Amino acid sequence: MTNSKSSSKRVRMFRPVALIFSLISAASAFAIIPLDISSQLIISVRDQKLMLVQNGGKVATYPVSTSMFGLGDSWGRMTTPLGYLAIEKKIGDNVPVGAVFHNRRLTGEVLQPNAPGRDPVTTRIIWLRGLEAQNAHAFQRCIYIHGTPQEKTIGRPASYGCIRMKSSDIAELYDRVPPGALVQIIPDRLPKLTKPKVPRSETSNGVVAAAALPQNEMQDRDRLPKVAKAPRVLATNRVVAASALAAPPQHLTQPQAQTATQNQDQAGPTESAGTPTVEEMRMGGALAAERRKTKLALGKRL
Repeated sequence: MTNSKSSSKRVRMFRPVALIFSLISAASAFAIIPLDISSQLIISVRDQKLMLVQNGGKVATYPVSTSMFGLGDSWGRMTTPLGYLAIEKKIGDNVPVGAVFHNRRLTGEVLQPNAPGRDPVTTRIIWLRGLEAQNAHAFQRCIYIHGTPQEKTIGRPASYGCIRMKSSDIAELYDRVPPGALVQIIPDRLPKLTKPKVPRSETSNGVVAAAALPQNEMQDRDRLPKVAKAPRVLATNRVVAASALAAPPQHLTQPQAQTATQNQDQAGPTESAGTPTVEEMRMGGALAAERRKTKLALGKRL
């Protein structure tokens, strides 16, 4: 009788502990990375360039490649979405430059730039989450900023929806941006931003020294220039209008931006049955291109 009472007490004590652990696990599963507007990426489809902006000033610019199929966010389309997004996940810490990923897992291969006949994801993966209705499917569609061995195509639209970069560039960018950093994809040219100037002040010995002034988040946002509205561009059989703004609109700041996509986050990066991901479509497109090349080569021989 005593044993049954003690076991009953242990069960009653264990239940609340198990409930707490289950709640913590559920919360971590659906956690959303908070936005960090001190670091921003602005990607110009027209320029085929990516600009890294930190604390209101331009830090670096890299050539990129957006989709060869145009702009949009529809399921089953290999298009690049426009608008405000955020960095949700970073994959590839300290892996070799040129390392090959398949379904976000390393295969063990390492490719040199412009390796013939290969078009996988390489080096690093920066996985994006959409913050607006026009890019709400970006996370489930597996829209990345990633490395590619096809570096000769960088600088012109050649991807299957993602933003491609040279392996050396994506490795550098990866280390410079935190999870939660804001990303804006615009159809127009990059805004005119300059590198931030460090103010100079005199020390007690009369020596001129550089002194960085502390700035709060609102000051950083105020320094960002206002850019005129971008022209309309044709994308996936419809006209899309977008504005090239370096600072995010207020409705995208926390917690609104986090709750805006919470429903799609809980679904995870799974898609409806029969709907291929961008990565699967990219592999299919690469295989189809190789088959066309083989047929052309055989035709010339005959």
